[in-house]
Amino acid sequence: MSEELPLDFAQVPMDILVILIADMLDRLMAHNDLIPLLPESLTRFHSRTAPSISVLDYLRRIVRYTNVEKSCLLLTLHYIDQICARMPRFTLSSLTCHRFIIASITVSSKGLCDTFCTNNLYAKVGGISVSELNVLEREFLDKIDWRIMCTRDLLQEYYVNLVRTHTSGKYYVIGTQSSVGSASDDGDEMDTTQSRPPTPAVGSAILIDLNRPVEVKPTIEQNMAFAALQELDKD
Repeated sequence: MSEELPLDFAQVPMDILVILIADMLDRLMAHNDLIPLLPESLTRFHSRTAPSISVLDYLRRIVRYTNVEKSCLLLTLHYIDQICARMPRFTLSSLTCHRFIIASITVSSKGLCDTFCTNNLYAKVGGISVSELNVLEREFLDKIDWRIMCTRDLLQEYYVNLVRTHTSGKYYVIGTQSSVGSASDDGDEMDTTQSRPPTPAVGSAILIDLNRPVEVKPTIEQNMAFAALQELDKD
């Protein structure tokens, strides 16, 4: 059964927005998890193993304990496009998604909201240490070149795209003819090109990094981290 959603993202129920974002991130991770992990692809957002909590439950936990605003949740998608444009080797995968999300919420809430939580709380909710979150926050801001804002119109585009491409195909925005898109036809509609800052195309992060640069060599730190991951896999 189809479900009608408000035209304005600010009016959509919070849990529905969380469901829409989690669905998009799950599809992105499923694609990127198929890309072999190389030493030069490692970033500070990589964890040794994929967290056991799902992205949907993780987002719901953040919403419950931090009272995050809807615009900050949608900004996570914009930040993905920004970082993917500046770091062609970065992919949002099961190893990077959770840390990326908590860093994104921390940055956007501090930059855009009148009230926000302390890093101690964000870290606790995100399941990492506060020192680790501090490092991720600095890395995050550096990678997006401190461009923490975007237009409301762009956030609205992200919202509409989430509804249009949701796996179930049951959602549609008021004023449209019917629900559009399902998991079977998403691939034909999503933009597979890399985004260009500061206003990337909506959905451009869905199929990223298909043509990897071949001349960039891993740093010593990346080689050491990659070796540690391999040893962990052996265990």
